[in-house]
Amino acid sequence: MNVHVVIGAGGMGEAIARRGGTDRTIVLADINQDLLAAATDTLAGEGLTVERLHVDVTDAESMHALAEQAANLGPVVSAVHTAGLSPAQASTDAILRVDLVGVAHFLDAFGQVIAGGGAGVVIASMAGTMSAGRLPDTLESQLATTPTSALLNLPFLATITDPGTAYGIAKRANQLRVQAAALAWGTRGARVNSVSPGVISTPMGLQELAGESGAQMRAMIDAAPTRRIGTPDDIAAAVAFLTGPDASYITGTDLLVDGGAVAGVRAHMH
Repeated sequence: MNVHVVIGAGGMGEAIARRGGTDRTIVLADINQDLLAAATDTLAGEGLTVERLHVDVTDAESMHALAEQAANLGPVVSAVHTAGLSPAQASTDAILRVDLVGVAHFLDAFGQVIAGGGAGVVIASMAGTMSAGRLPDTLESQLATTPTSALLNLPFLATITDPGTAYGIAKRANQLRVQAAALAWGTRGARVNSVSPGVISTPMGLQELAGESGAQMRAMIDAAPTRRIGTPDDIAAAVAFLTGPDASYITGTDLLVDGGAVAGVRAHMH
């Protein structure tokens, strides 16, 4: 049976696992065993075939072991990385290790096992889209192509003290590294893209709404054409498209799924 890998067992990860898991073995992975067990039990209770595996995305060996375990179960036709930390949850250092380096480990490891015709998706963020153009081209190039083991040694990262800034840069790096990784994935006949969600009604999203940046986020929602918060299913639908046959000519790019929030912000700026 084909394998559908989802890293991150939160609200978004569970929705993506459910949407893409029909007629496939779902491999759901997380570092939080309680969260992983709850999501796995829910999906299995719905009749889906689920394997739960532990992963520490900040550790290269752990990520490569996950990729090998998944490939041993069958052809890995889809692999989705949703695991991440937000500014309200974590320090600058933790955000860079999980959101920046974790995604780089995913692209490295699953780029070696993804099946021909398969596809990967990284969940980035509209924060990355908003960060585009704020960094010099030289720094964007470094974020895109620096070997994973040397990423945290980039000098400019040591100057970042604000978790919000770290988050935006990490998510911009996700978009850039996906673009760069598309070439390597293409040698296997596979594709890889990123999805950049807006404000989504997950526990993490709601925590951000209740935090320091909540007022700014609510203003973005109010200024957006859709004037609503997104749902995990909105993101799962985008991922299903990008990992499906209708997206066979789409790779190395980002899909912004934000209800028009960025468009609203830019319209007001102009």
